[in-house]
Amino acid sequence: MFGLFKSSPVKKWQKEHEMLLTQAFHAQRNGDIRLYSTLTAQAEDIKTKIDNEKAGTKH
Repeated sequence: MFGLFKSSPVKKWQKEHEMLLTQAFHAQRNGDIRLYSTLTAQAEDIKTKIDNEKAGTKH
């Protein structure tokens, strides 16, 4: 019953993932390829967390 009110970290991670991709897009447009690479790598790490969490909750 108390699990009903427990929030999932997936929504938070999805917002963070979208924010990082947006920042990476702007960095690429401004010519800062290093920052683009860094932000993209961070976004991929978060996407992996999201995928792992979703796979774990289905079982």
